[in-house]
Amino acid sequence: MFIRPTFGTRILFFVLSDLLLSAVTLYSAYALRFNFAIPPHFLDNFWRVYVVLVFFKIAAFFLLRVYFSSWRFFGLHDFKRLFLGHVFAYAAFVVVFLFAKEWFTPMPRSAIIIDFVLSMLLIGGLRISKRLVIESAGSGEKKKSVVIGVSPRTSQIIRSGLSGDIPFYPVGVIDIGGRMAGTYVENVKVYDIGKLSDIVREEEVQAALIAQRFEPKELDRIVEKLNDLGIKEIKLVSLLADRDEKLKDIAIEDLLARQPKDLDIDAIETFVKNKTVLVTGAGGSIGSEICRQVLRFGADRLVMVDNSEYNLYQIAEQIDASRAVAKLVSVLDRERLEEIFGKYRPDIVIHAAAYKHVPLCEENVDAAIENNVLGVKNVIDLAIRYGVEKVVNISSDKAVRPTNVMGATKRVGELYAQNVPSDRTEIVSVRFGNVLGSSGSVVPKFKEQIQKGGPVTVTHPEITRYFMLIPEACQLVLQAAAMAKGGELFILDMGEPVKIVDLARKMIRLYGKENEIDIEFTGLRPGEKLYEELLIDEAECKTKYESIYVAKSTKYDIQRLREDIEALLKTKDKTGQLKRIVPEFMRREIDRLRKPGEEEGKRGERER
Repeated sequence: MFIRPTFGTRILFFVLSDLLLSAVTLYSAYALRFNFAIPPHFLDNFWRVYVVLVFFKIAAFFLLRVYFSSWRFFGLHDFKRLFLGHVFAYAAFVVVFLFAKEWFTPMPRSAIIIDFVLSMLLIGGLRISKRLVIESAGSGEKKKSVVIGVSPRTSQIIRSGLSGDIPFYPVGVIDIGGRMAGTYVENVKVYDIGKLSDIVREEEVQAALIAQRFEPKELDRIVEKLNDLGIKEIKLVSLLADRDEKLKDIAIEDLLARQPKDLDIDAIETFVKNKTVLVTGAGGSIGSEICRQVLRFGADRLVMVDNSEYNLYQIAEQIDASRAVAKLVSVLDRERLEEIFGKYRPDIVIHAAAYKHVPLCEENVDAAIENNVLGVKNVIDLAIRYGVEKVVNISSDKAVRPTNVMGATKRVGELYAQNVPSDRTEIVSVRFGNVLGSSGSVVPKFKEQIQKGGPVTVTHPEITRYFMLIPEACQLVLQAAAMAKGGELFILDMGEPVKIVDLARKMIRLYGKENEIDIEFTGLRPGEKLYEELLIDEAECKTKYESIYVAKSTKYDIQRLREDIEALLKTKDKTGQLKRIVPEFMRREIDRLRKPGEEEGKRGERER
């Protein structure tokens, strides 16, 4: 039964061990007291002394939970409890002895002091022996590592490293703030950040384990410093206690993500709980995360609509099937879409279905206009007809002064959402930029290029984009919708824009390929502009949340807009009609930027 130890067998093992070792230490104490020539009459009460003393020991060990410590993780805190257990046990024995001297006489009193020392050495030595053996045997096979940051998980990750659970051997802890410098965590010394280079050099550190949550900018600085010191293997320690995965590779998302500080979880839950929510584009990057979030916040029923069988299958497999239905329907199929509205009577509709890949939309103008304009019109019209409480139209930063068909179509959707008579239905649009890891995002594209050995292709050295994590973006969408009254155009604060070439450099560095992979500038693609915008001018106002703005509304006679949309769908001059609806649409200017020989669109430039 000791081959596969359990909680009970471990306690039994240590109780039996303590019984045996206590007998050994007490007899040895007698022997040392009498120079190994114990007078026979002093042994008359030996077992009486032993029974009383070992009873107090085991009782104290149970009370102080000494028997509940893991053998392989026995540390300083456990040793302190063992010491206190001995103190309480021997103090109790002394009290009993003072009240019943005759019962123990003859007994060499000094032997009790000797026994205390021997018992600490033997019983404590047994407890720490397994950890010493494991650490000695395994340290040479593991990568020497520094643990960055002091958090509740720091101690656990050090134990895992010392015990062999992970292939890293911690040689130091770096406290960024420096407040704990000079102390120890699991017998591993804590240093301030200024000592990092010395430790890396002296200990020949090969890896770093980041065990504390840092803001992306601070994390980026730490990673750069580690890279400069030659440390390429950097792991993030899971800060969630229930996560099975302890470590993960640091990813570009960790360095660029903007974490909103004003998420109002209660407002989102109140908005979604016990409602029937219909999500179009449910299999896409944004739509699928919206589906997860609305179920997380207590939606009674989720209706998932998508025209991609594979995408719809994927999200359906990931969520609670008892609360969700999957409908393989295009938002262009108004008749079948109306059947879904009539059957499920949604309280909330979130319209995330759209074609969003700029170059593809430029090459397929008719399809982009039909899907992005007629699709949003169908959804909004049906929501009004069936008395939906709230409609959320997911828009894009590319709708601001659009330079491509995709952005212009999203702007038409915003105009329709703002101006259509909606009766009791509150219709809002939420505009934001790129989300990290979405389908068609530059991040997975760069990853694939790096894994293939390069080059990494960037359209222009000055091109910038906004980025946010998908879950946070979706939560802010729901939060904005929760406070909407109808007709608003909300804009999510995406933080600072990021140069795509800097993003490429960071990713190459994270893969440790600085000297192996080139960056190649290929020129701006059709409809692409250097800088994306979220706010058009200073007229936008803040809401009660710092991460959410509201734009001024744009008036457009709804009858005229409907006629213009009808003309857009029928005309052959699609881009010309788009410009009539969206006067700020400047597609030709981007085409000019791409002419051969012009510096901004020049192909074939390379960077090491």
